[in-house]
Amino acid sequence: MSTTFKTSVNSSFDFEINDADISSLDALQISDSKFHILEQNKSYKAEIIKADFNKKAYEIKINNTPYTIDISDSLDLLIKDMGFAIGSAKQIDSVKAPMPGLILEINVKEKQEVKEDDSLLILEAMKMENMITSPRDGVIKSIFVKQGDAVDKNQLLIEFEA
Repeated sequence: MSTTFKTSVNSSFDFEINDADISSLDALQISDSKFHILEQNKSYKAEIIKADFNKKAYEIKINNTPYTIDISDSLDLLIKDMGFAIGSAKQIDSVKAPMPGLILEINVKEKQEVKEDDSLLILEAMKMENMITSPRDGVIKSIFVKQGDAVDKNQLLIEFEA
């Protein structure tokens, strides 16, 4: 049984590729991220600039021209058709304390831009330091605690701009 992948290039050109297409590709790996490809008697230099394997998103250069590529398999398409696609969940606009504890350190300021998984603060609970990270990219709107504050479970700590 052949696996088919739906591919989108620069969010404007869509096509399908299958196992046979991939195995017939005449490509020679030069380094970890660079390849030499022959297609219809033409030579191409390919380089992977950025790869997010979990999101199946890639940035590549072919002969120094950049491309953004998104790949979906049959499971990804089924999940999207069912309405469970990544990004369809409600936007997280605040961070609450996951447990009671003591705020040891605050690593952000109001109006600061943060990326997903950036450290926001450190919460000490049960003699363990827990790093609370950003659930999404965004801008800090308000910080409701200060260093040394004792907090309860589900207490509002940080709010993001909409």
